[in-house]
Amino acid sequence: MNAFDESLWRGVFSRRSLLRAGALGMLGLNESTLGRARAATTLDSGLPAPRIRAKSVIFLFQWGGPSHVDMFDMKPESPSEYRSPHKPIRTSSPDIEITEHLPSLAPLLDLCTLIRSIHHTMKNHNSAGYYALSGNAPPTDDQRLRDSIDLRPAYGSVADRFLPMRDPGIPSFVSYPHVIADGSKTPGQGASFLGKRHDPLFVGRDPNESSFTLPEFSLPAHLSIDRLRSRRGLQEIIDRQSGLLETSTEARGMDEYYRNALSLLDSSRVREAFDLSREPAVIRDAYGRTTYGQGCLLARRLVEHGVRFVTCYFSSSIGGQSTTEGGWDTHGFNNTRMFPIVEKYHLPITNVTLPTLLNDLEQRGLLDETLVVWMGEFGRTPKINKNVSRDHWPQCYTVLLAGGGVKGGYVHGASDATGTAPAEYPVTPEDLAATIYYLMGIDPSEHITDTQNRPLMISSGRPIFPVIA
Repeated sequence: MNAFDESLWRGVFSRRSLLRAGALGMLGLNESTLGRARAATTLDSGLPAPRIRAKSVIFLFQWGGPSHVDMFDMKPESPSEYRSPHKPIRTSSPDIEITEHLPSLAPLLDLCTLIRSIHHTMKNHNSAGYYALSGNAPPTDDQRLRDSIDLRPAYGSVADRFLPMRDPGIPSFVSYPHVIADGSKTPGQGASFLGKRHDPLFVGRDPNESSFTLPEFSLPAHLSIDRLRSRRGLQEIIDRQSGLLETSTEARGMDEYYRNALSLLDSSRVREAFDLSREPAVIRDAYGRTTYGQGCLLARRLVEHGVRFVTCYFSSSIGGQSTTEGGWDTHGFNNTRMFPIVEKYHLPITNVTLPTLLNDLEQRGLLDETLVVWMGEFGRTPKINKNVSRDHWPQCYTVLLAGGGVKGGYVHGASDATGTAPAEYPVTPEDLAATIYYLMGIDPSEHITDTQNRPLMISSGRPIFPVIA
């Protein structure tokens, strides 16, 4: 994989950078039209009233759990049994050092916030994954935790519930290209009890394929959109006769889901948003010709076209032994070793995709209004195990944020001398969730109603105000 060529990138986007000020006005939306900013200076919860800083969110989920002490919270002075074999390098922020294997990201740390004190107690992937994707603690720490209508919805579904579409006719919440699972499907990827109408538009195809299209938006040759609408109208009559639409919330949600799907079928703007062939080859190459790399490019296209929340999954599997695929779960089983795997696969991909995405958003004038969240479900043990690798470690890890109203070149919280536990300003996943909602202009103390008709706050955490610019 080629290293990121910043001079090439700057050359490609030099013309666009001249238009940045104008693009901001064209792409921005008036906050009052989004309906969430309030005249009051404080909420009933005592929090300052949120205003919309992040009009869109790109949530890059690193399934499997990347090692914080080998990437963003290195401890070069720790004992040898803890110390990473990677060397730290300086970055554009004088307060931040990162691994030598992310040299293309180093010049962009002045755009980022690192939260180095995230912690929880869920050691199994499905439980920790649900916690990360919903911002709510699971009922149990169990690998067998299954998706259930009783569990909480994804961030994007909550945003779809409380915020109007940025652009009518463009989906608010999109996820791709994997449904993640560890034995069973990981909860927190959809709308759960909020109803099907708030589910993401899920695209399960590889954006790196030369034939990447959206068959979900393609009609059979013999079927026109008018004829399909006619068929749908007949179905509505049948449903009403059976009383489904009047008596079943789930059925009403499904009906709206299908109505939205029909509108997408006839939308040239939606097809354009997903059409990666419109991107110049040099830009596609800059993101990397990988599933995840093209997924990050697709994320930029989607927020540029008005999608509010995009979730891009690094991998469908937690990982393990391969240097060409899989997530970050690198225990070193079966005579494998963690460090060669991440050095050959995970870190090179990250070194290409994350800086390219940040540069692209920044050059197009989109970064200020787009929150980028890069995180896994937990970190990895600070102490190297007997397999010369690292195991699960939720007790302390790092999350990277950029754009969307957060500070640049900032570190919030700190871990102890070995990266084992928070030493300053501990942060929970609930606090991170509250921060994401707050930046989107949503009061974290807003309520949703579960299947038992009980009101539940969307987040029990508090926004991390020091990270907000």
